[in-house]
Amino acid sequence: MPAVKRSVPAKLTRRERAKATHWRIVKAAYTLFCARGYAGTTMAQVAAAAGVAVQTVYFAFHTKSLLLSRAYDFAVMGEDEPLSPDKQPWYGAMTAEQDVAKALRHLVTGVGEITRRVTPLYLVARVAADGDPEAARVMAFHGRWAADGFRQMLELLRAKAGLRPGLSLQRATDLLLLFVGADVYHVLVGVDGWSHEEWTDWAVSTAAEQIFGRSRGEPGFPIRGGRFSPASRRRDHDATQAEHRHKG
Repeated sequence: MPAVKRSVPAKLTRRERAKATHWRIVKAAYTLFCARGYAGTTMAQVAAAAGVAVQTVYFAFHTKSLLLSRAYDFAVMGEDEPLSPDKQPWYGAMTAEQDVAKALRHLVTGVGEITRRVTPLYLVARVAADGDPEAARVMAFHGRWAADGFRQMLELLRAKAGLRPGLSLQRATDLLLLFVGADVYHVLVGVDGWSHEEWTDWAVSTAAEQIFGRSRGEPGFPIRGGRFSPASRRRDHDATQAEHRHKG
């Protein structure tokens, strides 16, 4: 694998240089974990890809499991300007929007970019967790962190519109984690070939219906063009009919 490009300006402070090196190592680890798997990646390979000595990697992260945890942070916070989700622009837009359907779209659009980055790492970490207790602990920690974050977002959303009758906050959190999480994203986008935009439309409309009790067809129901639009359903119907005629 080619070394991760250095992009550190000449006149950074010592702390800024250390921070840039830290994230360069983390990005290299993320890329290698996704490409080669957790077990198939060594600290020496990460060091080579980041352009640093292997001792630097061990000094900064100590263990590969801690490096895996930081790779999760990288996937969640992004590369250009790492920010926790609640500091990212989409979170502020979701909070400010009073219409719950539109707020849901801000949420799914923002979380969708995170899910897109997290999914390949999640898949290899899940395999590693079966035989590595440290990797399993990393996955459990980030799973709890994600659940806490989604619960907080739902607290904001249910102030705009109540949850579906009979649905508790915990069950609503479980549903939202399912709809926008890595497992469903991998199946629909990675396996079944949906586009990211089709997945976004599905997640928004499904969350609106299943969590907030919005009915399909009612004014303001969050559905756009894509896999669930009338035009798309007509195309699917026509394609199915054509396939049947061909087989006949």
